[in-house]
Amino acid sequence: MTTAPSVPATSSTEQDTDAVHLSEGSARQWLGETDVWLLAEGKHLRPWQKLGAHVTQLDGETGTAFAVWAPHARQVRLVGDFNQWQPQAMQLRPECGVWELFVPEASVGDWYKFDVQRSDGSHVFKTDPYARETELPPGNAARVCEPLRAPAERGGACHERPDVPMAIYEVHAGSWRRPGGAHTMPTWDDLTTHLVPYAVDMGFTHLELLPVSEHPFYASWGYQPTGLYAPTARHGSPASFRRFVQTAHDAGLKIILDWVPAHFPTDEHALARFDGTALYEHADPREGFHRDWNTLIYNFGRFEVRNFLVGNALFWVEQYGVDGLRVDAVASMLYRDYSRPAGEWIPNEHGGRENYEAIAFLREVHEVLHQEAPRATTLAEESTAFARVTGPVAEGGLGFDHKWNMGWMHDTLWYFALDPIHRRWHHNKLTFAMMYAHTEDYVLPLSHDEVVHGKGSLLGKMAGDRWQQLANLRALYAWMYAHPGKKLLFMGAELAQPTEWEHDAELPWHLLQDPAHAGVQHLVRDLNHVYRSAPALHARDTDPYSFQWLVVDDADQSVLAFARYGHALEDTVVVIANLTPLVRHGYRVGLPHGGHWHERLNTDSSHYGGSNVGNHGRVLADDAALHGQRWSASFKLPPLAVLWLQPGAG
Repeated sequence: MTTAPSVPATSSTEQDTDAVHLSEGSARQWLGETDVWLLAEGKHLRPWQKLGAHVTQLDGETGTAFAVWAPHARQVRLVGDFNQWQPQAMQLRPECGVWELFVPEASVGDWYKFDVQRSDGSHVFKTDPYARETELPPGNAARVCEPLRAPAERGGACHERPDVPMAIYEVHAGSWRRPGGAHTMPTWDDLTTHLVPYAVDMGFTHLELLPVSEHPFYASWGYQPTGLYAPTARHGSPASFRRFVQTAHDAGLKIILDWVPAHFPTDEHALARFDGTALYEHADPREGFHRDWNTLIYNFGRFEVRNFLVGNALFWVEQYGVDGLRVDAVASMLYRDYSRPAGEWIPNEHGGRENYEAIAFLREVHEVLHQEAPRATTLAEESTAFARVTGPVAEGGLGFDHKWNMGWMHDTLWYFALDPIHRRWHHNKLTFAMMYAHTEDYVLPLSHDEVVHGKGSLLGKMAGDRWQQLANLRALYAWMYAHPGKKLLFMGAELAQPTEWEHDAELPWHLLQDPAHAGVQHLVRDLNHVYRSAPALHARDTDPYSFQWLVVDDADQSVLAFARYGHALEDTVVVIANLTPLVRHGYRVGLPHGGHWHERLNTDSSHYGGSNVGNHGRVLADDAALHGQRWSASFKLPPLAVLWLQPGAG
């Protein structure tokens, strides 16, 4: 990539005495009166169409129009390739606080920055907040891009139904695979070639990418973005990212992006004190500073800031065709006292802890998306008991389609970390989630957060020796895929990775040379395909009557069994888990139908690296009532394993 020249930092005196020559076209107005009014009110549905840099024609002349919101700046000047990086004064539209300039000499591919003179007279070079392409970090210039493509036909496809399967593969683009070598970043074209067909073969329905917006600190994994409208330059051009999305769609995959509207970093070239004032953030650190991440918090009560963020959500859906957004750190947005000691937060107008402005912002995001892009899906990473996260906005909810079930994740991992001899005392860790499973539309996440910061890998969390750890991991995955809720696995989980995720290296693909690890990958592939083909496991996911416990109280033997129901008799799936290393002979389970039942999946199969204990593929349910069912069958339960059964001879 061509790199923009560094711009020397000059004193305010030097800058102010420079002769600034206004070009003939500089007085031409780019913003229309309607744009000015909408931007001032924070109601411009697509602010990226007017703010930023746009190749256009004004008065019959081709050039580029630049516009940036900086209402408190003394002066904003434009520097770039087109003016040899010599400052060119912009004009203020005081009605909306936007500075604009039409430059006939500027064209696609030119690099530029804004030279902002702050209220105290000092200068700072800022990256365009609406830049659609930026330099490879540590560079931070913005680039004039090709004209924006027209939005897709309004409405597009229908909103994703809750009864369809959702098996999400969560991916960090920089460390999934590095075909160019260990120290090179994969390009979007690399990921198009390798990741898309892999995810399809594995049976996943969605790819969820950790944040792709530009971010200066690679080790933040994208969660400290500075360029919300620009795909990171680390993996190639915006056009190559669009090709990646299109190829995924052509292959039947949907794309979800992690989106970070909760906070932003303090880097001087970015949004922090953009015009010399707390413009995007709160001025008071009790509202505007995140103690956990040393980042700044958006001022959700400011119309223009909300417009910037709401517009960004719509931008990724319309301009790149992504299918959904997973909103990061929602809990930190909802509560003013999030991770703050007493006396270091400001209550709301009623003296409470709820952040009314953030709640209004999240509802506005969903109102706009549901109106303008109804096919888009949203997911909340939200870890509290805040009510109706997935409830409709019109009924007082936040409007999300799905919420990560953090409680299920914590309880389940805690249980599987226990030595099986102690599991009898903690049986409720696996059963409690069904007490609230249908209060929200949940995703069951085994995400990147569980394999970093000293938490170890999923395999490393499992109890026992290596054989038992692998058996426990296989059982965990089958338990998750059978449990009500959509599914999410972070990359590497399918390899039974023994170490934490490392963002500076690709996944340890060599593990697949070991049959035990290859067996886990084979299991995840089969789980995805069976989950998608078995209506009972997804078609009535939000219906509490689609789930029935069969064995819930056998804590002494750590055995559980339940039925999942579809719309037809043959859809039924019965799930039996034996979570001790003992084979249980003649274990009888009540069944909702008589006749033959075939093993659709057995995590102890030798295909998956197990000991191949089972029932020769099927059992016969006879007329012996048990567990509230008219029929029952005798099973040989494999150790540390989960069985899936369906009616019929198979």
